[in-house]
Amino acid sequence: MRTDYLPINGVDLYSEIAGEGEPVLLLHGGFCSLESLRAQSDALVPDHRVYAFERPGHGRSADIEGDYAYDRMLADTVAWLDAVGLESAHVVGYSDGAIIGLLLALDHPERVRSLTAISANLDPSAFESDGALTANESEPEPKPDVERRHYERLSPDGPGHADAVLGKLFRLWTTQPHIDPKELGRITAPTLVMSADRDTIPPGHSLLIALSIPGAQLCVVPGTTHHLVAEKPAVVSALIRDFVTAAATRNRAPRSAPS
Repeated sequence: MRTDYLPINGVDLYSEIAGEGEPVLLLHGGFCSLESLRAQSDALVPDHRVYAFERPGHGRSADIEGDYAYDRMLADTVAWLDAVGLESAHVVGYSDGAIIGLLLALDHPERVRSLTAISANLDPSAFESDGALTANESEPEPKPDVERRHYERLSPDGPGHADAVLGKLFRLWTTQPHIDPKELGRITAPTLVMSADRDTIPPGHSLLIALSIPGAQLCVVPGTTHHLVAEKPAVVSALIRDFVTAAATRNRAPRSAPS
C-alpha cells in the first residue's frame, strides 16, 4: 500500500493507493476515517486498484476553518482525482461519501465508471424522525463512540477537536444536501443503491433513489442499521465486489454495430 499526504485546496489530505486492476475510489462517511471501510478495501484490493483519501477533519487529515458543505467535498474529490492522475473509477461511497458519489455522477459523469451508493440521502428530512436531528438520536453516520476512538488515535488536531468536527457535521446533516430526485435521471453510470433494513435512511427513500436512476439496482441488507459496513462487512464487501466486477465486464464488452 502506498500512503501519502496530497495538498488539495490548501489542505494536506491523507491518501492511500493499493492493489492492481480496475480502479475503485472509496469515499468514507462523516466522522469516519478510512478504517471504517477497511474491510471493503481489503476485499477489493486483490483484484482492483483501490484509491482512497480522508476528507478535512476526518481521520489523519487536519480540519479546515468554517463549516462543511457537500459542494466543497465534491470539489476536493475532483481535485484529488486530478492529483493522482485518475481519469475515472468505480466509485463506492458510504453515507456522506455516497452523497458525494451521487454529485460526482451528476456533475462529472466522465469520472464515474460505476457507482455504489450506500445509505445515501437526498435531503435532510430523509433521516429526521421528529423534525430535528440531535447528537444523541438518529445519527446518520457510524456510532460516534466507535469512530471517536479512531478520531482520537488518528487526528492531527488532537482528541479534543472531535466535538468541533461533530458540531459542524450535525449542522451539515440538518441543512444539506438538496438533490432533486428528477435530477438523478441524468446519471448514466451503472448504479447500485444499498441500504439497511433498519437504516436511519428509510427504505422508501433508498427505493426513490434507485427508481430515479435509470437501470439502478437496489439492495437492502437485512438485519443491519446505518452501520451496515461494520455490522455485515463480508456481505457488503461481496455485494460491492460482485457489482463492480459486473460493471467493469459490461464496460469492456464490445458493442455491436448498429443495424
